[in-house]
Amino acid sequence: MGIDSIVLIAGGLGLFLFGMRIMSSGLQTIAGDRLQSFLQKATSNRFLGVAVGIIATIALNSSTASTVMTVSFVNSGLMNLTQAIGIILGANVGTTLSAQLVAFRIDAYAPVFIFIGVIMYVFFKNKRIKDIGYVVLGFGILFFGITTMGGPLRALASLPGFSDILIAFENPFLALVAGFLFTAAVQSSTAATGVLVAMHVAGVPIPFETSAFIILGTNIGTSITTLIASIPANRESKRAAVFHITYDIIGSTVFGLLIFFVPSILGWFETTWADPARQVAMFHTLYNVATMTLLLGFVTPIAKLLEKIIPQKKNEDDETYERKLIYLDTKIAQPASVDVHNAHMELARLGKIANKNLARATKAFFEKDTEKAERVFEVEKIVNYLNQEIANKLVEINNKKLSSGDAEKVGKMFRISSDMERIGDHAENIAEYTIMIVDNGLKLSDAAKAELKELSDITLRLADEALEAFENQDNGKLEQVKTLEQEVDDLAKKFADNHIKRLTTNCCDPKCGVVFVDMLTDLERSGDHANNIAFSIK
Repeated sequence: MGIDSIVLIAGGLGLFLFGMRIMSSGLQTIAGDRLQSFLQKATSNRFLGVAVGIIATIALNSSTASTVMTVSFVNSGLMNLTQAIGIILGANVGTTLSAQLVAFRIDAYAPVFIFIGVIMYVFFKNKRIKDIGYVVLGFGILFFGITTMGGPLRALASLPGFSDILIAFENPFLALVAGFLFTAAVQSSTAATGVLVAMHVAGVPIPFETSAFIILGTNIGTSITTLIASIPANRESKRAAVFHITYDIIGSTVFGLLIFFVPSILGWFETTWADPARQVAMFHTLYNVATMTLLLGFVTPIAKLLEKIIPQKKNEDDETYERKLIYLDTKIAQPASVDVHNAHMELARLGKIANKNLARATKAFFEKDTEKAERVFEVEKIVNYLNQEIANKLVEINNKKLSSGDAEKVGKMFRISSDMERIGDHAENIAEYTIMIVDNGLKLSDAAKAELKELSDITLRLADEALEAFENQDNGKLEQVKTLEQEVDDLAKKFADNHIKRLTTNCCDPKCGVVFVDMLTDLERSGDHANNIAFSIK
């Protein structure tokens, strides 16, 4: 066997994995934000959750993508642990479809799929058609990879040394570890099992028992990605990730022991299906269905047990002022739709920090509290840092293949982040007025203080209503936001006129007057930015 054959095997494997990635990416683009709303419809009804998990995984062509997305939703508070467990159960079944497709031995038609995919992707302007063409192209490249490595793999299988390797992997433990390591490396059980089935399609004489234990290992390997994704997340997300890996370990252990002690189970597969590739694909499907059935009745007790194993920390739900990203601080690549959703959550967090800082600044002003004012300056640094980091992440997300709806959302997020950062700037300005008044012994008139207090109260209410509208994508709040914003504008103009009258009657210190006018401006502009944030959802 020469170097040419080795290159062909490596190239074919690369094409297979690349085609799998293109298919997943294309399907995620087509599904886009629709899949998010679909996943969120999973209720505490475990059967509906399982169905949603199966469909979502088929739509994404990746159980890793659907489970990582599920962990993200749990972290965002859009889904509880019981719902997540149902989806994870379904995801492990949904991922078996890819292996079934590979086992159909349609690699001879790969050039046809590639040709159709290229035509649709290159020559059509309609984005929907281009996205579908991208999926078809990936499908064709996947099967062309099988064709490319088929001949060299058969030649490899005939070598004496290769038989020795296969004999070594007849050890069930080594086969399971091999499946685990390969899946953890490519971060996709779909790709790992697809490669295994593809090797059978190419005629590599891997013993069925070895393939069965490799599949058990791939199921454990895919949960590592979910576990990594949960590292920066909250404890509810960590519970979902721990369930995923525990579920896979239990399933692999139970069925591994069954296979070891009752080998006739594998004999049934070999008798029922003559094609080795189909045997592996069916084992993958039925094993996951059986594991899901085994644990389906214990979803609620498992959720309660995980809550005891990983208890909630005190004050964990308090607003965090850590100088780091939370929802976008992921250690692994995620579907673009998940990134867009996480960016939305990160922006909502930034908005809460900026709004609270504005409230803290006005309170410091009226109480003449310089310590609170200094805290405003500290938090403003966090606001600036988060704004910059979010912008950097949005650039990365924008360079991904997005659905039209997600692309529009990302475009708006750049402006929303800027509006939130500007609210933080106005809070900083108000804190500076506090320092100025205290240091210079200035005293506003009672009328001026009352007017500023009235305007600040309405502005803070407007900021909170606007952020709530953005966070929940609630169009019903827009009319209320519009009314409050108009009230802020009207009061700012009215109080400016009152100030001029006080100046003409010598009822106001000119130095205090400068502070008064500047603060009117900061509050009024904060209201404008809040209005922009709310109406970005329209």
